Amino acid sequence: MKQKEHTVIISLASNVDQEAHLEAARTQLTQLLTTVQFTSAIFTEPVNSIRKEPYLNQLCTGTTVLGEGLLGEVLKEIEKRLGRTKNEDGIVAIDLDLLQYDNQRHHLRDWDRNYVKDLIIEL
Repeated sequence: MKQKEHTVIISLASNVDQEAHLEAARTQLTQLLTTVQFTSAIFTEPVNSIRKEPYLNQLCTGTTVLGEGLLGEVLKEIEKRLGRTKNEDGIVAIDLDLLQYDNQRHHLRDWDRNYVKDLIIEL
């Protein structure tokens, strides 16, 4: 029996060595998901950050047979593998947020951010 495929939207962001971190994250997501599509990447000013470096943001859509909880755990594992720590100095090597799983939206405040509104039309 074929497993059900779930459609997801993931937000990618980095504020240090941005291009390299997003490239590494795209590689990981391409291996994790099927029928993957990425938007262009755009720089945005930091929100509520002690650091002044801009973020590089991008959206990704794809399908997966993973359940929502397991997918979230895998995304956190990818973040750790690519250098994300729980430090307090504002460095975000990579942030991968599950914005949507099938028709269920998450990180609702992010949907109001201009970069999400601007990039979502590319998907």
